[in-house]
Amino acid sequence: MLFHSVVGLHPAVEEAAERLRAAGHRVFTPDLFDGRVPESIEAGTELKDEIGQDEILRRAIAAAAPHSEGGLVYAGFSLGAWLAQTIALGDEKARGLLLLHGTGEVQDDADVDGLPVQLHVADPDAFEPHDWLTVWYLKMRGAGADVEVFRYRGAGHLYTHRGLPDHDAEAAERTWRVAEDFLRDLD
Repeated sequence: MLFHSVVGLHPAVEEAAERLRAAGHRVFTPDLFDGRVPESIEAGTELKDEIGQDEILRRAIAAAAPHSEGGLVYAGFSLGAWLAQTIALGDEKARGLLLLHGTGEVQDDADVDGLPVQLHVADPDAFEPHDWLTVWYLKMRGAGADVEVFRYRGAGHLYTHRGLPDHDAEAAERTWRVAEDFLRDLD
């Protein structure tokens, strides 16, 4: 289950899904913004606020529910990473969590015994500052997750998104090679 960022079902999401499908994975890419694809992070943030975070989370849960019985790997970009993490931490059958460009709050009572988690994030990233990531990492480890963090110096926030100002082709390619190995190990 691959959730999009605040720029919606941007072509980069479909490119990522196609790459993962070519590697043998079944990938679902729900459209949580009803077909709207903002042209920037700022416009996407306005749309997210218009729809409401609770409604977006409800839509994401509804999209995942029909597929969760067999155990999903949850993945997402930025806002989608928050969604993926939030849902995975509440899904006993989650098989893994792939976070791209973002994280979310970890509740103190979270318990995800051995859940494989991989995070790919720009370094530095204004949306994911170092102090926040340190706390996030410690809380995820405390919840029992098996966490790997990969940082990409000099990359922009949505560096995997070709066509956006943040795009960094080299960092994106390194991310996908590592992520494909992670996903292969979960099969």
